[in-house]
Amino acid sequence: MAAHTLSLETFGQIAVVHAPEELAGEHAEVFRQAVASLSQKKIVLDLDHTELLDSAGLTSLMDLADDLRTAGGELKVATSDATNRKILEITRLDQYFEVYSTVLEAVRSFRQDHI
Repeated sequence: MAAHTLSLETFGQIAVVHAPEELAGEHAEVFRQAVASLSQKKIVLDLDHTELLDSAGLTSLMDLADDLRTAGGELKVATSDATNRKILEITRLDQYFEVYSTVLEAVRSFRQDHI
């Protein structure tokens, strides 16, 4: 998955990346590398349409958050999907990065960080 195949929108220095239906297995690491290679280092990851999120997917999210922090950025996750929210809560990843109910809330949180 090259960066040009990512489904994303940009808002200045913020990129909203729409995660694939499956963030699992070997695809998770390829996805992480593609997102990490973006010029924007403030990333909102939209998990609303992700139906499969396995341990490889969760590991890739943690690695991506670390990559972005190292580059001076941050990963924020947006999902209203009850299953994905529960997975993030059970694994305590909701404490590793901020989780929002909507993409708009997550994007706005970046703007409020600088007020």
